[in-house]
Amino acid sequence: MAAKPTEERECRVPFKVIEGGVTAAKGFRASAVTCGIKNPEATRLDLALIVSDGPTTTDAVFTTNKVRAACVRVSQQHIKESDTRAIIANSGNANACTGVQGIQDAKAMTKAVAEELGVKMRQVLVCSTGIIGMPMPIERVIVKVPDAVAKLNPEGSEDAMRAIMTSDTRPKTFAVDVPCGKGSFRIGGIAKGAGMICPNMATMLCFITTDAKIGKDELHRSMRYAVEKSFNCITIDGDTSTNDTVIVMSNGQADAPTIKKNSPEAELFRCALHKVMLELAKMIVCDGERVTKFVEIRVRNARTLADARKVAETVAKSLLVKCSFHGCDPNWGRIIHAVGYSGARIREELIDIYFGGLQACKGGLATKTPVAEMEKIVQEPKFTVTIDLNLGTSGYTVYTSDLSEEYVDFNSAEYSAAIHAKRQKGFA
Repeated sequence: MAAKPTEERECRVPFKVIEGGVTAAKGFRASAVTCGIKNPEATRLDLALIVSDGPTTTDAVFTTNKVRAACVRVSQQHIKESDTRAIIANSGNANACTGVQGIQDAKAMTKAVAEELGVKMRQVLVCSTGIIGMPMPIERVIVKVPDAVAKLNPEGSEDAMRAIMTSDTRPKTFAVDVPCGKGSFRIGGIAKGAGMICPNMATMLCFITTDAKIGKDELHRSMRYAVEKSFNCITIDGDTSTNDTVIVMSNGQADAPTIKKNSPEAELFRCALHKVMLELAKMIVCDGERVTKFVEIRVRNARTLADARKVAETVAKSLLVKCSFHGCDPNWGRIIHAVGYSGARIREELIDIYFGGLQACKGGLATKTPVAEMEKIVQEPKFTVTIDLNLGTSGYTVYTSDLSEEYVDFNSAEYSAAIHAKRQKGFA
């Protein structure tokens, strides 16, 4: 029985996993309050605030969708400011497809925070998540901003994390402390996302803070690397949202050397940032709306990186493949057929496919591996599918899920249900 191919060499960082999320790094505070954005009678936290007590270097990546929420448009303008000081984010309403009023509402949120903190509007970024196409109840939001500022504290990350959740069933947070020189720096983050998840960003928000001393150019390089190998490597349903945003804020308050281009410290920071983003990305896939499986699709020995990515993403998005994952069916035939239409250069007679460490296909043909043994692999909540193209040296990994009946049910009538609920309560 053939063993699976050797895994790619991972970047190793001597970090320590710590608590604290976006307030793990020095000089950051967070809070959350209840506004009743989706329902005035609700008591859940739905407005989060994250603030740096000092100047920051900040970078962000936004949705690739050509239909962009008002908050994305405003934040894309504000990020040009050299010193971002705060992020305000709400759940319950996406403020997308809301026209001029939506832009005004997003700006009003940044203005309210700026006035309370004594900073400029352009030093505040704004994010929203929720149902598309519904007006933002801005009057319920603005009056609660003073409360959010008053509640800011160095232990406020968990509240902020819960305030940005929508269909998420569990919170997503990760932070590390990284030795560097005679000191150390910290990177921590929170994220939300459970549906409309696809490579090239997803329906997700991710806020990361660090006290590392790093310039804008080096932060930009590190962030693009980390995003490409984390949030751009996940897919649940093939949909890309209007609100996707990843923001990294650095205030330089760590007792560690300045991170310079091409230095050992730069490599250390890049790897640590990637680790934080990858862990948050995996949490998003694991929390897909009513999914039951977390699957790593690993493509090896493709001719080019582009070919490896095409194969990994095509297999990860295939509805037939995802259905077989849900049914605990080691159907390698569905996988190889997806490889065939991926657009990558392949040779059918060279393709090997593995479930976990068990080879299901060798040279495009079925192996003698007992189906019952492979079924044990795919019955697990987490497993790996490896596709070896045997044509080169390039590899790529995508993290995906199964497709369950519950996922379909959950996503069948979100908008109509929200409209009916508002009408019954007299809010629309």
